[in-house]
Amino acid sequence: MGTAPGGSRVILGVGGGIAAYKVADLLRRLTESGHDVQVVPTEAALNFVGAATWAALSHHPVAADVWTGVEDVPHVQLGRDADLVVIAPATADLLARAAHGLADDLLTNTLLTARCPLLYVPAMHTEMWEHPATVDNVATLRRRGAVVLEPAIGRLTGADTGKGRLPEPDEIARFAELLLANPHALPYDLTRRHVVVSAGGTREPLDPVRFLGNASSGKQGYAIASVAAARGARVTLVAANVELPDPSGTDVVRVGSAVELRDAVHKAAQDADVIVMAAAVADFRPAAMVEHKIKKSDAGPAPIELEENPDILAEVAAARRPGQLVVGFAAETGDSTATVLEHGRAKLARKGCDLLVVNAVGPGKAFGQSHNAGVILGADGSEQVVDYGPKTALAAALWDAVTARIVT
Repeated sequence: MGTAPGGSRVILGVGGGIAAYKVADLLRRLTESGHDVQVVPTEAALNFVGAATWAALSHHPVAADVWTGVEDVPHVQLGRDADLVVIAPATADLLARAAHGLADDLLTNTLLTARCPLLYVPAMHTEMWEHPATVDNVATLRRRGAVVLEPAIGRLTGADTGKGRLPEPDEIARFAELLLANPHALPYDLTRRHVVVSAGGTREPLDPVRFLGNASSGKQGYAIASVAAARGARVTLVAANVELPDPSGTDVVRVGSAVELRDAVHKAAQDADVIVMAAAVADFRPAAMVEHKIKKSDAGPAPIELEENPDILAEVAAARRPGQLVVGFAAETGDSTATVLEHGRAKLARKGCDLLVVNAVGPGKAFGQSHNAGVILGADGSEQVVDYGPKTALAAALWDAVTARIVT
C-alpha cells in the first residue's frame, strides 16, 4: 500500500449496511484529497456495493478474506502501514466484533493490528444503536481510545426515522482529515457536559422580502458543535439562517433574528456548562418592520431608522453561574487605531467572557470558507495562535482550551 504524494495511507473499512452506498462518496473525497485509500469491506458489505466499484474508485484490488494475496500477509501489513482506519458504516455486528477482539475476516484482523487512530462511523436502526449491548460495545471501544461518532438523526431504511443514520460523507471526511493532522484531536473528554453553540448570521427584516444581514455561513460554529459532539458533549446548536446539514449528535434550534437567537441561547444556557457564541449577530435592526414591500419612488429611498440589538455575549457572560464558561468570537479588521489583536483584547475585556477567538476577516478570509485561522485569547492573559487550517482544527484547539479550564 503506497502513499500518494503529500497524502496519507488510509484504510476504509466498509460494514454490511445499506449506508455502504454513501461510503463511495467518502472514498472519492479522501482520494481527491491526495490520500492513498485501501478499501477493506466485509463479506456482507459486498452484497450492497461490489468489489469492482471499490477497486475502480480506490485503484487498489479489493478483498474481504485473509487468503487473497496471502503471500503479502495483508491481515497484518494493512493495519501496520495505515495512518488512519475509518470504518463506515460501522454496523452493530461490526462494533460488537471489534469490541470483543474477534478476527474472522480481513477487516477485523486489520483492526487488531492497526496502531493508528481508529474512526468508527455507526449506522443502524435506532433500536440497535440504543440496545444495551451496543452501548457497552461503543463504550469499550471509546475506553480503548477509538473515536466513535454519534449517528445522525434522519430517514433510515424504509419509512423509519430516528437516530442511526450515517453522517454525511463530507462530515466524515472532515473528521478523517482532522485525525490525520492531529491524532489526539478527538479525546472523549466532554461526557456529561452540556454545551451551547450559536452559529450562522442573524437577519433583521426591513419588510416582507428584505433584511439586514451578514456573510456568515455558520461553518465555524457547526465545526465547533460537531467536534464537541464527537468528544462526548450534549450539544445544543442554535443556528441562525444556516444552509448546512445538521451535525451528527447535536440538537439544532433554528432561529432568524438576533432577538430570536438571544431567547434560544438564554433558554439553552440555563443548564449548560459551556456557551460558545460563534454566530455573527447584527449590531442593529430596523426600529420597525414595514408591513408591505418598500417601493421605489421619485423622492428616493426613505431613511431607515435603526436601533441596537441586545449584546447577547455580554448578557450571557454577566449572567453565567460559577463554573460556567463563556466563549466569544470576534471578526476583526485592523485600522488606524489598533491591530486585530488589540481590538480583540479590548472586546474580551468589554464583554467579560472567559475566552475570545479572534479572526481576521476580509476577502477570502473566515466567512464562507472551509479553512480558518485565529487567536484564542484568555481572560487570564493567555494567547494561543491557531494556524490556518480546516475549521475543525480551530474547533479542536478551542475545546482543548475549554477543557483545560472546566472545573471538575
